[in-house]
Amino acid sequence: MSRGSLIDAHRPFPAGPSSLFAGFWRERRLIGQLIRREVLGRYRGSVMGVAWSFLYPILMLAVYTFVFSVVFEAKWPGMLEGQSKTRFALLLFIGVIAHGLLAEAITRAPALVVGNANYVKKVVFPLETLGWSLVGSAAFHAIVSILILLGTKWLFEGWVPLTAWWLPVILLPLGFFALGAAWLLAALGVFIRDIAQLSGVFATVLLFLAPVFYPIAALPEAYRPWVYANPLTVAIEQSRAALFANAAPDPATMLRYYGAGLLFMLFGYWWFQKSRRGFADVL
Repeated sequence: MSRGSLIDAHRPFPAGPSSLFAGFWRERRLIGQLIRREVLGRYRGSVMGVAWSFLYPILMLAVYTFVFSVVFEAKWPGMLEGQSKTRFALLLFIGVIAHGLLAEAITRAPALVVGNANYVKKVVFPLETLGWSLVGSAAFHAIVSILILLGTKWLFEGWVPLTAWWLPVILLPLGFFALGAAWLLAALGVFIRDIAQLSGVFATVLLFLAPVFYPIAALPEAYRPWVYANPLTVAIEQSRAALFANAAPDPATMLRYYGAGLLFMLFGYWWFQKSRRGFADVL
């Protein structure tokens, strides 16, 4: 059957781990094109265009630096406290970057299939690639923000530790969580439209229940297990240790983090593929 022909919308779709990775490899060029379209489409019509992907995090980092280092003269408690006035803003910014990667998937996923209903009804199209494109776009903006963070750290603190190379390893599982959330919420959003309203609230809850604005060591022991249940926490804490304490990520912690991220991604993919048979009936 050709890609442009009609499909049986009720046929079963493969939902196992092998189909996930095989599908990614088979559709890698399409995914790349969709990510490019997603990134460029966000800035279509603006004067600065894609340059906003660089300017926006620079402006936000400048605001954080001014507010927390000049207005509040905030100091980060504990071992990561530094002499630089920008230290608090930089420590906060890495948390904001991690949250932005996951939050973009959570808030935009419920409309992912609903907004592309023509792909469901008319043509043979690998719908699961929409999840890859959404998270790929979020990852692009996260990478840009990380480069700006590293440049700012070098400019104001005079160095960037070699342990910064661990950042891709630390943040990759967060991408797994984002993919799982994208597929799960995209499927739910077809059948329960209120998910689109709730997703923004949930993303905000994740922000405040993660150590974005505070170190986890500042919390009472009784609350720490709940904060560690947040998929953002390990990524933020390990990234800060790599960037500001010159420390490699803890192997046992990262092994558990990778396992949880992969399981959640596989679950989200399984849910999406099993739900696809009902998309055409609703849309």
